[in-house]
Amino acid sequence: MKLTVIGCSGSFPGPDSPSSCYLLEAEGFRLLLDFGSGALGALQRHIGLYDIDAICLSHLHADHCLDVCAYHVVRTYTPDGPLPKVPLHGPDGTDRRLNAAYAMPDEPVLERSFDFVRLTSGVRRIGPFEVTTARMNHPVETYGFRVSYGGRHVTYSADTGESPELVELARGADVLLCEASFPDVPGLPSGLHLNGRQAAEHAARAEVGTLVLTHLVPWHDPARILDDASRGGFDGRMELARSGAVYDLS
Repeated sequence: MKLTVIGCSGSFPGPDSPSSCYLLEAEGFRLLLDFGSGALGALQRHIGLYDIDAICLSHLHADHCLDVCAYHVVRTYTPDGPLPKVPLHGPDGTDRRLNAAYAMPDEPVLERSFDFVRLTSGVRRIGPFEVTTARMNHPVETYGFRVSYGGRHVTYSADTGESPELVELARGADVLLCEASFPDVPGLPSGLHLNGRQAAEHAARAEVGTLVLTHLVPWHDPARILDDASRGGFDGRMELARSGAVYDLS
């Protein structure tokens, strides 16, 4: 299994990264976790334009889903005609949300390009991957993912505040992609996002191998986020997410 960070910028694209998007590959199958603003361009540095086999959307905020609309154009208007549909797993209302975002009433709707599948908490098979989902602590319906293949496990927190469900989802994972949107300062809102220290605390409780701090909001200093995480009691490998970073879990 190979993990590639396509986009790791939180809330909006930054100067060095698109918004949230992660590529997982095994047995020639390519699964995207989230498809946020700007991700389609960077994705083409790693795989062919038409090579996505399935998509999972954690939630329906624009920085996690909006490039699905651009990818509909790709799959509908290729020089050789429309391509087969791609399974798209997302929260309730994903089809309505994305069709509204596309906002082209005289164009083919997104059901021409995607088979929409509703996410719920539990376990499902997507290609060669076993994908476990759990609700996260965020103001809208949001799912974290644990993707397993060949005895290796990658967990993605999506957007979340402090969450015991995230600890269980990440238990013993080789890699935890954990959001760290906030600096560690007093008065942060609850049930929205984590700071670096909280992300490291979750990683320590889950006993993961590597913590990758992601959803890095461009107006915060990433070095500050990493320094905050160093006080979270996690003694494994820890680093900031970077667009283009590859983790080979073979």
